[in-house]
Amino acid sequence: MAKAEEIARGELDALRARGLLRELTPLRSLPGPEVELRPGERLINFSSNDYLGLAGDPRIAKALAEGARAWGAGAGASRLVCGDFLAGQELEAELAEFAGSEAALLFASGYAANCGILPSFAGPEDLVLSDALNHASIIDGCRLSRARIEVYPHADVEAVERALRAPARRKLVVTDAVFSMDGDRAPLRELAEICLRSGALLIVDEAHATGVLGPRGAGLGAELGVVPDVRMATLSKAFGVAGAYVASARAVCDLLVNRARPLIFSTALPPALACAASASLKILSGPEGEARRAHLWSNVRRFAAGLKEMGIAARDGSAIFPVVLGGAERAVAVAARLRELRVLAKAIRPPTVPQGTSRLRFAMTAGHSEEQVAEAIAALRAAI
Repeated sequence: MAKAEEIARGELDALRARGLLRELTPLRSLPGPEVELRPGERLINFSSNDYLGLAGDPRIAKALAEGARAWGAGAGASRLVCGDFLAGQELEAELAEFAGSEAALLFASGYAANCGILPSFAGPEDLVLSDALNHASIIDGCRLSRARIEVYPHADVEAVERALRAPARRKLVVTDAVFSMDGDRAPLRELAEICLRSGALLIVDEAHATGVLGPRGAGLGAELGVVPDVRMATLSKAFGVAGAYVASARAVCDLLVNRARPLIFSTALPPALACAASASLKILSGPEGEARRAHLWSNVRRFAAGLKEMGIAARDGSAIFPVVLGGAERAVAVAARLRELRVLAKAIRPPTVPQGTSRLRFAMTAGHSEEQVAEAIAALRAAI
């Protein structure tokens, strides 16, 4: 124990010296556009992925409570043992209809799903092409597959086409739909065409696109008319709940049941969460969801215009806005100044982003008012 503590203290000191030490900050309030950190400290929250403002919705909380009364607090076992409750299977059917796929399969998290998908389809004889800015869960899924991994330059479709000429038993291309730290979109249509010509599988992580883009919020693929071989999406962002799902052919989902180790060897999601996610899906994919998306995109356009007025490059193709500041110390200092000005926008530092690109990551939500967006713009102008 003493040796472990000694090692830990040394590693923490090294992180602190480089401006990379992270600490947990407990929230004292419901999730939403405003949160409380210290008692009485109310901040406008621009660090959440709760894109449609549903995480604190009382209707979803009610569905969760009713689900817990009906099904209990936990699943008690993995899905293949005795944790596969009817509530989860009913949600899978609803998610398949929402995604326009033959089947859907629930996972405990998006991280777990990505770490299960890639090793289920690729091994040492195979080639996986991964975008340079893919999420850590995709990177770890690639590593777990033990396939030959080639990281292609961000969104470079020509590099993908060249790399796919190499011989391999199977070839897979994996990409985020919307990149979590930069907010830009993957060239899905072009990647799909290349994969079709070369016989490669296209695997897409729609975590930051689901609920936000496409008809009924079905994602970037749905917006572009692209149907990847495997789609992963989370229930923890626009859905405002927890968990993730894969949408694909029935045979793909059946294979994952047999090979995806995070599913096989993890306790299943509590069935009450499936009830909450079902309630969220009804809101997200219906008329209210359309209204929330319209307000979200209004906030996106407003914030993008404010950044451009400050001379900061800004896209308006997603809810995510990076304000790149360079060094980790500066990003931390500006985030602290924003907090003094009542705005919560956390500093993002390596290894989450490359060295020299530490940033503030602002995320717009449907819960933010026009006044709150304006306050964020004014605070950022004062802080940098």
